[in-house]
Amino acid sequence: MKREEKEALVADMAERLKRAQATYLVDYQGLTVEIMNALRKDLRKNKAEFQVVKNRLLKLACKETGASAIKEHFVGPCALAISYDDVVAPAKVLVAYAKKSDRLKLKVGEIGGKMFDQEGVKRVAELPAREVLLAQALSAMQAVPGSLVRVLHGVVANLLYVLKAIETKKSEA
Repeated sequence: MKREEKEALVADMAERLKRAQATYLVDYQGLTVEIMNALRKDLRKNKAEFQVVKNRLLKLACKETGASAIKEHFVGPCALAISYDDVVAPAKVLVAYAKKSDRLKLKVGEIGGKMFDQEGVKRVAELPAREVLLAQALSAMQAVPGSLVRVLHGVVANLLYVLKAIETKKSEA
C-alpha cells in the first residue's frame, strides 16, 4: 500500500472505531474462506463489521477511541469485529463460531472503553437480546407505579368497608 492509502485507511478505521459501541478482537488464523465469509454475513445481519487490518495500522487508528483499551492485544493475526448497535448479538455470533471451529479464538472485547477477556466475551454472549433487556427494564419500571396504585386502592377500599360497617351498625341500632 502507498502511504496515502494507509493514511486514508487509518482515518476511516478511526472514524468507525469512534462510532463503535463495542469491538471484539479475534484470532482468525487457519479459517477457511467459506467460514470467514459466513462469519462476515452473520455479523452484517447484526449490524456489525468484521475486518482484518494490519496491527500497526490498527494501533494508529485506535488512538483516542474506546478501542485503545485493547491495543496491547494487537499481536499476531488479528481481526476486528465492530458493532455499531447491539453489543450482545455480535458476541453471540463470535462465540458460536468459536465453538464450531477451533481455529477461531476470541482474544478480548471492549464495550464503552472497558476491556474484558475471552471469558468476558462469553458472558456478554450469554446476556439476553437487547429487546428482552429493554422489556425487562420496562416491566420493572411499570411494576412500581402499579404497586403504588394497588396499595392506595387498598387503603381507600378498607376505609369504605369501615364506613359501610359503621353505617350498618347505626341502622341496626
